[in-house]
Amino acid sequence: MQLFDLGSRHREIQVTARSVAARVEEFAAEADECTEPHPGVLAALRESGLACLVVPAAYGGESEILDPLAIAVVREALMYSSAHLDSMFGMQGVGSYSLAVGGGDDLRARWLPRVARLEAIAGLALTEPGIGSDLRGVTTTVEAAGEGVRVNGRKSFITNGGAADFYCVLGKEGDGYSMVLVPADAPGLTVAPGSELIAPHILGELEFADVIVPEDHRLGVPGKAFALMLQTLAVFRVTVAGSAVGLAQAALDEAVRHATTREQFGKPLMALGAVSQNLALSWTEVESARAVTYRAAALARTDPLASLDRSSIAKVAATEAAGRVVDRSVQVMGRFGLVRGSKIERLYRNARPLRVYEGATEVLLDSLGRRLSKGAS
Repeated sequence: MQLFDLGSRHREIQVTARSVAARVEEFAAEADECTEPHPGVLAALRESGLACLVVPAAYGGESEILDPLAIAVVREALMYSSAHLDSMFGMQGVGSYSLAVGGGDDLRARWLPRVARLEAIAGLALTEPGIGSDLRGVTTTVEAAGEGVRVNGRKSFITNGGAADFYCVLGKEGDGYSMVLVPADAPGLTVAPGSELIAPHILGELEFADVIVPEDHRLGVPGKAFALMLQTLAVFRVTVAGSAVGLAQAALDEAVRHATTREQFGKPLMALGAVSQNLALSWTEVESARAVTYRAAALARTDPLASLDRSSIAKVAATEAAGRVVDRSVQVMGRFGLVRGSKIERLYRNARPLRVYEGATEVLLDSLGRRLSKGAS
């Protein structure tokens, strides 16, 4: 089997994910306008059991080592229908991974089974008002405080902010970086609504004012948790590529439907050479992005950090392709592609953030360029 092929288990997972997406389709537009968890989306995800894919087997998951390919396949299917649905699933993994890898046994047993059942929503607090991609510049502080750990600082643009039951927080400790789990109800933690985005999203602004949590809420080794954060990105960055493939496929399908049913000049739009060629180019880009994503996701299972270059390549390729595909699709649909509230308009808005979060295209290309200069290929 080639690395980018799907085996029987991955196809079973794909079928389940597609059934969830189909169930959500009838209220997907409503869900994608939500800035808090949509009840129908949560119910569909809970009943599917898909969240078990982002938690180790010992705590209610499917396998002891998380499978980025399985997660990418799910995100592709979910994003086809709803960005809100995709985010609710994906963030369960992004928000809990550092706990799964770096948390103590008691802390993991307390939270991870609930994450797997979607009884607890996870959040990851990295970004700050003045810090985006350059996470080594974080100003939030973590320090020992008697028998506990004190956290002070602000986090900004935090997905699931205000909805999460806990946050895995990155902060500076001495000359190093530490991570700590902060329950949402911890005294001193306040959450305010985040900015309104062109594609609505659950976002919050977090402020930690002398928040103290028990010592066993530390994640990883004190002062050496930056690598733990990088592991999270290494595992889940490639799954964003899966989301982009799903969105691009949905946009292409919308455009093909329109082009084969809409007539102009006495014949279907698809009969116009420029239209059919643009759609054929989009099809080519979707299939290419899917192949790159599946292969990179398969490689990421055994050694995520060693495969980070491939994951970054997949993320850039798929998200940039999605932007081009959805733009062509809007053009093919003409004025119908501009209608507020239409699926293609929603896809157009949802495509844009993909090129920014979990590694903006420019940041990833800069990193890949440096790797090339060192002889990587």
